[in-house]
Amino acid sequence: MQSFDALPLRPDVLKGVLEAGYVRPFPIQAQAIGPLLEGRDLVGQAKAGSGKTLAFGIPLVQSVNERQQEVQGLVLAPTRELAVQITLELQKVGSFTAVRVVTIYGGQSMGVQLDALRKGAHIVVGTPGRTIDHIKRGTLRLGSVRFVVLDEADVMLDMGFIEDVDFILGRTPRGRQTALFSATMPGSIVRLSRKYMEDPVNVMVDEGVTSAETLEQFYARVERDRKLELLLDVLDKESRRSAVVFCRTRYGTIRLARELERRFHTVAALHGDLTQNQRDRSMALFRSGKADVLVATDVASRGLDIRQVDCVVNYDVPEDPAVYFHRVGRTARAGDVGRSYTFVSRDEEHDFARITARASAPVKPLREEDARRPQGPVLSSKGAHPWRHGRRERRGGNPGRWRRYR
Repeated sequence: MQSFDALPLRPDVLKGVLEAGYVRPFPIQAQAIGPLLEGRDLVGQAKAGSGKTLAFGIPLVQSVNERQQEVQGLVLAPTRELAVQITLELQKVGSFTAVRVVTIYGGQSMGVQLDALRKGAHIVVGTPGRTIDHIKRGTLRLGSVRFVVLDEADVMLDMGFIEDVDFILGRTPRGRQTALFSATMPGSIVRLSRKYMEDPVNVMVDEGVTSAETLEQFYARVERDRKLELLLDVLDKESRRSAVVFCRTRYGTIRLARELERRFHTVAALHGDLTQNQRDRSMALFRSGKADVLVATDVASRGLDIRQVDCVVNYDVPEDPAVYFHRVGRTARAGDVGRSYTFVSRDEEHDFARITARASAPVKPLREEDARRPQGPVLSSKGAHPWRHGRRERRGGNPGRWRRYR
C-alpha cells in the first residue's frame, strides 16, 4: 500500500488523514489497517515512533456509528501522557467527522471528565485505573463497545495492570474486536492475546531493535563520578534542539536535573514523585522548547511521543536490554534521524554487553579510549563519531568544559 487513499475509507475519514499530513503509510500501518478494517482481531508489534497509533486510530474512527450516542470504542493506555497523545491523533483523523473522543485519566479533575462523558462520547481513551473508577461509578458503560485497543500492552503488564485489564474487558461484549499493540512481545503478551482475542492477525514489523538507517548509537566508558562532566560535553557539542537524559531512579533524576540547572541548562524533570500538574508543566516546557533537556525515569517517560528529540543520553545503563531500545526509540522517530549516547561505568559493563548482543545496528565508541577495553561482544569502531579526533576551543562558560578526545 503506497498511500492512504488506496484504503476503503469513508471520504470524511480520508480527508482527516490527509489534512493531518499523513500521505504514505509506515509499515505497521500498511500491514495492520487492512485487517482491522475487515473486523479482524490483531496483535501488532513495532518499535516506538513507528506509527502504531494511526494503525489502529484510522480503523477505530471509521468503525464508529455517529448516530449511535454510546461509547463504541475503548483505548487503554498505561500512562496519562500517552492517553492524551492518542486522543489528539484520533481527533485529527476524525476532524471532518462527528466522532467525539474523551480522555479519562488519574490526576485530572473527575468533574471535568464527568462533564465530557455526559455530553456524549463515541470513543474513550483512558488509563486502566481511572477507567475502572468510572465503570464503578456508573459513569462509563461499555455494553455497546465494539472495538477495544490495548496500546503499549507490554508496559501495562510491567506496571501491574493485568488485573485491571481483566476487569475492564470483562465489562465489554464478547463479540468485540480487539487490537493489541506492543513494542516488545514477551510471553505474557502472547498469553494475553490468547485469552482475549479470536484468531488474531499477527503483524510483526520488527523486534524492537534499532535501525542503522536513522539512528547513530555511541557509547563511552566513564567512571560514575565523571559522568556529569561527560554529559555536559555531549550536550554542548551535540547540534540539537532538545535531548532526553535517562536515569534509573527518581532520586538520580532529581539530582541530575538540579546539577544541569546549576550549569545554566534549561531543564524539565519527569519522575514518579511529580503531581499531574507538575508533569504537565514539565512536558509543556519541553515541547515548547523553553526547556532543551528532559531528565526522566523510564516509567515516567513510557509512551511519550516527542517528535523534536534529537538525541538521547543513557546516563545510567538499564538492566533490561528492552528498556534500552525503548529509550533510544525516543529519537529517530517516524523516519527522523537521531543519536544516542550510553555512559558505561565499570559496574554496568555486564548490562551493556547484554544490550550490544541484541542490537542489530552497531553501537560505536564515542572516543578512541572507549574502544580499547571491549567487554562482551566485539564492537565495531568504524564510522566513530567525529569528536574522536582533534580538539575544540572552549567558548566561555564553565572552565574545563572542553577537553581533548584523544
